[in-house]
Amino acid sequence: MPTPPSIEQAATEAQPSEPWRRALALLEADLRRRGAAEKTRHAYAADGERFARWADRHKLAPEAVAPRELRRYAAGLTADGQAPSTVARKLASLRALFRTLVEHGVLEQSPADLLSAPRRAQRLPRVLRAAEVAALLDRIPADSALSLRDRALFELAYASGLRTEELVNLDVASVEFDSERVRVEGKGGKTRIVPTGEPALRALERYLSRGRPALLSGERTPALFLSKSGRRLSTSDVRRRLRVWTRRAAGVSAAAGASPHTLRHSFATHLLEHGADLRAIQELLGHASISTTQVYTRVESARLRSAYARSHPRA
Repeated sequence: MPTPPSIEQAATEAQPSEPWRRALALLEADLRRRGAAEKTRHAYAADGERFARWADRHKLAPEAVAPRELRRYAAGLTADGQAPSTVARKLASLRALFRTLVEHGVLEQSPADLLSAPRRAQRLPRVLRAAEVAALLDRIPADSALSLRDRALFELAYASGLRTEELVNLDVASVEFDSERVRVEGKGGKTRIVPTGEPALRALERYLSRGRPALLSGERTPALFLSKSGRRLSTSDVRRRLRVWTRRAAGVSAAAGASPHTLRHSFATHLLEHGADLRAIQELLGHASISTTQVYTRVESARLRSAYARSHPRA
């Protein structure tokens, strides 16, 4: 007897029916209106299409979906081996889909309102100590166009806590040297102004005077950080270059395997350690919700507990 297809396999068997295509079009339009990032729109569309195909196989139109069907779908994802974080993301997509249908009058109530997400393990973000960050950055020399670029890139990533996507989207005009700040376009097209420190500004000045002109190809571009072929740097380029420098920084064992986001986490944690207000950190990071920023209070709490366990004679 053949094995029945998994949810993921069944979700690719056919195109969604017309009612589901209309529902997904409403979701896409709603996300665009709200200024959702392109990656978010793609993820929600893919998750919605998979569920729509599953619903079609069970002869469920959008208005016929009840909480029990959503629970059955979530259980199937788990049975297929999906991680709790993946299941939670797909359920978040479905909440957005049904919320949109309610707002447009297709449904009176969302069946996802009573749906609980699977519990996810609370993993604290990885953070380097300030001395470890300094040691890593100081090992990036200033002896070539690429090393000048990388020093400026990672100095700025740590000094201002920028996301990788924000770094590569910066233009030369984004850096305001006189006011010592950077104009950043964050998630959802929201612009924020972030201060930056003198070491980062000095590294940027050296890169702009000696590094970037050497990387420019025949075609002019406003992009701040350029690849060796003169195009705008990509996020994968940033991750790859940081791996290069962490491998070379043999004396900074804690930096091994660090990602660009590690520098962002370190930025936030170091601000908190030195007394910065959580709301200020939220604004600097560009978090929409303070609950996202509160993870750094758990990082600080974990650090203090560790220090207590190491140091107190009756710990």
